Amino acid sequence: MQKRFCCIFLCLFCLLPTLSPKVTAKDDSPVFSDIDAKSAILMEASTGTVLFEKNADAALPPASVTKVMTMLLVLEAIDDGSISTDDTVRISDYAASMGGSQVYLKAGEEMSVDDLLKSVIVASANDAAVALAEHVCGSEGAFVARMNERAAELGMQNTAFKNTNGLDDEDIGHLTSARDIAIMTRQVLQHQKVFDYTTIWMDSIRDGAFGLTNTNRLVRFYRGCTGLKTGSTSKAGFCISATAERDGMHLICVIMGASTKDARNSLAASLLDWGFSGWQVRTYPAGITEPISVHGGLCDTVCAEYPAFSALVRRADADGITFTVECADSLQAPLAAGDVIGQIKYFIGDSEIGSVSITLPSDLPRIGFATLLSRMLRAFTLSGGTAQTS
Repeated sequence: MQKRFCCIFLCLFCLLPTLSPKVTAKDDSPVFSDIDAKSAILMEASTGTVLFEKNADAALPPASVTKVMTMLLVLEAIDDGSISTDDTVRISDYAASMGGSQVYLKAGEEMSVDDLLKSVIVASANDAAVALAEHVCGSEGAFVARMNERAAELGMQNTAFKNTNGLDDEDIGHLTSARDIAIMTRQVLQHQKVFDYTTIWMDSIRDGAFGLTNTNRLVRFYRGCTGLKTGSTSKAGFCISATAERDGMHLICVIMGASTKDARNSLAASLLDWGFSGWQVRTYPAGITEPISVHGGLCDTVCAEYPAFSALVRRADADGITFTVECADSLQAPLAAGDVIGQIKYFIGDSEIGSVSITLPSDLPRIGFATLLSRMLRAFTLSGGTAQTS
């Protein structure tokens, strides 16, 4: 058993990750000493860990960042086969009537879901957002109802959507929070197809006749930027849900109510820079133990398994991680697949920060009398049927 523990120890030593508890940036951090925004949050995407927040639960008008939920529902409809990017959408009078950012859709015009989604994500087109909503749910009203249902499913506690696009000249109570935007952004990032659109800087629709330029300048000017959505109105100020990936770590930065576009972009870039410089994600793969003896079972030994493990760690803490391996020396049948027979615990100092279970990959039934007798007879036969004496 000591040999088995040494094997596991050496394997994990090379691949050791750690979890980190939810933390908030120190108030005296020079990067965040004076924030020109009503609220902000920085979240690591794979774990949902919040690295920094300011008024993150304040319900505020989000402007076109609303379209993060619009694109999520469209992407989910594509994934479940309800619609296709090749679908042709006939533009309604209502969709064509939208003001603000638009691609000037005409009533009766036909456009593919692909081009409409591109128009929403790249150019923040309000008319395209409504056209997609009508295609997915039949009407914008039905789509908005689904937006609010999905928000509740995701645990977005400070959100009330009134439309698909964030226009707030007439709608009262169209609100969400920086934390809720980060939550729905994290969900969108699980759809790899979104990056086909969010990373576009310039493109076109209508066979090249109408040009599109991304409203998110970080896509072009911030290293590792993967999207995602900007927005601004006189009520909302300047908002963004910015995402970026470096060295396997994906960060989400939400800014709401900045005073200018430049202030919004600068703050998002500063928060992302701070996150990348201070944190990292470490991952090690799933593995198996060396054989463990089994008493009273059909099998004499079994190899248990432990899952892959990814964790967020402060760079400053990376060299201070310790762990312990606790695993049974032997097992007594019967046991079932999935039974926990041990665990690996991780620590920073004296504080446990995470663990993974060591489990059985399959059932271990108890050996029956007939099987035991058969084994004895087979062993007797192989020995030549003679008793050995001394």
